[in-house]
This record gives sequence, structure tokens and C-alpha cells, in this order.
Amino acid sequence: MGPETIDQLESDVRGLVRSYQQRPLETLLPKLASTQEELINLISEGRQRPDHARDLYLLAGVASGLLAKASHDVGSPDHALTQARAAYISAERAGHSGLIAWTRGLQALITYWAGDYAKSAHFAEQGFEHAEHSQGTVAVWLACSEARTHAALNHWDKVHEAIAKANDARDRVELDDLDALGGLCTFSRPRQLYYIADSLAWGGSEQAADTERYALEAIDAYNNADPDDRAFGDEAGTRCDLALARVANRDIEGGREAMTDVLELPPPMRISGIVHSVQNVRTALASIDDSAVDDFRAELEDFSAQRLAVPS
Repeated sequence: MGPETIDQLESDVRGLVRSYQQRPLETLLPKLASTQEELINLISEGRQRPDHARDLYLLAGVASGLLAKASHDVGSPDHALTQARAAYISAERAGHSGLIAWTRGLQALITYWAGDYAKSAHFAEQGFEHAEHSQGTVAVWLACSEARTHAALNHWDKVHEAIAKANDARDRVELDDLDALGGLCTFSRPRQLYYIADSLAWGGSEQAADTERYALEAIDAYNNADPDDRAFGDEAGTRCDLALARVANRDIEGGREAMTDVLELPPPMRISGIVHSVQNVRTALASIDDSAVDDFRAELEDFSAQRLAVPS
């Protein structure tokens, strides 16, 4: 196996990483599965130089991580965690601190949306320890993940500490080879703003003003971002946070306006995280005894009923 093979595989993985947050999952799965299988087969053959073996493990770790994200997106957290563990093993064998941290970030993400907030916080904290050795943007992701899980646990001192840690990590970022892949392997400033809004949204009316401010900043940042940094899932989550802030302040029309673009997403793009975020808005509306919210609530119910299907 020569460098040409490595270059082609890296190009394939880079294309998948960048397309993942912009295209429907069903259009990417065949290529993702075949790429991961090719990487595993090449590793199993064991006929490569040590430096090429490291590259293969790095790419296999990313591909396995994308499959973990895919399982998460179709609402299968158990499968997602199994694939995330495979990604972690590849990262360890590659000896890549940034990738080890990234796989911990995936585990934190999966367990957060599965409702296991204590475990999510544990994964995020573990990942940050590795991220400090790489100084890539993954350190910012892990700190933001800590903020979000601590918000879910109602540990607000830790939330603000983690947000400050994320800002400090951003100031010290030195882009690494993981960041060079782009897409899901880097943590953009718009995504950071979204995570902060998502954290503060747990605070309800007490945090509504700051939630709205960060959500609007995130939306503006995404609208002005490099095309490679656009991410339909995170952008939808940001709009849900904006809606939550407005609903908390009893601005129902403003909340409904915030959800317009989200509710227009076609079913193949209604991944698990978006559906959960939409359901959070629906839950917030349930506490409001006003006939004016009935149509809004029905729209949210219809959205969640027509979600991305699990591949057969």
C-alpha cells in the first residue's frame, strides 16, 4: 500500500466529514459504510509501514465516529455508543490525542441526548484532558459539552465555569490535522455560540434573555459562515433555543417565527437531535394555558411524527 492509497482514503473521509452536517444521512450511508469497511480491511491485512498504519487508524477512527453519529441521528444510542467505542480504540492505536478527545466528545453527545447527563459530563471532562494536549478546536467542543450537561443537571456554577473554559480554549486554539478535515471534525465559532445558547436554554425564564442573545448571535454567525461550516442540525437546534427563550417570556408569536425554518426541514433531515429539540419547545408550550398555542403545538407534533426513519 502506497501514499496514493492513503491520500485517496483521506480525501474520501474528508468529503464525508464535510458533507455529513449538510446533506441527508441516507445519501451518505453507503459511501460511509464502504469507506469504513475498506479501512478496517487494510488495517487487518497489516502490510503497511508504521506511519501508514497510524494514518489508517486515524481515518478509521473518524469513519467509525461518523457511523456512531449516524446511529445517534436515527435514534439508536446503544449502537452509537458501540461504534463510538470502536472509534476510541482506533484513536488510541493512532496515538492521536485530538482524535481520542473527539471520540469522547461523541460519547458525551450521544449520552447527553439519551438523557444520561452524569455520564455525558464524565465523557466531556475525560475528553478535555486529552484535548489539552492537542490544542485543536476539539478542546472548545469538550468544554461546551461540559457546559450543556451541567446545565441539564442544574449545576449553574459549573455551567459558567465551562463556558469560560471554552472561551479560553478558543483563544489558545492551534488548528491540527483533525481540524484540517473540517466539517464535524472541527468546532466552529457559530457552533460554540449554539452550544452556549443550548446550555442556557435549560435555565428557562431566568436565562431567557441570555439564551435569546446567544441564539441570535449563532444564527447570524451561521448565516455569514463559510459554506463548509454550515450545519443544518446545529442551526435547527439554535432556532429551537431561540423559540424556547421567547416562549419562556410568553412571546408565542416570536417563538413560532423562530421555528419556521426548522418546521420546513424534510423528513430525511429530521435527525434525532432536531426532533428532541422540537419536542423541548412543545414541552415548554404545554405549561401555557392559551388556545393561541394549539396550532403551534400541532405543528410541532406533526413534525416529530414524520422524522428520519431507521434504515432497514
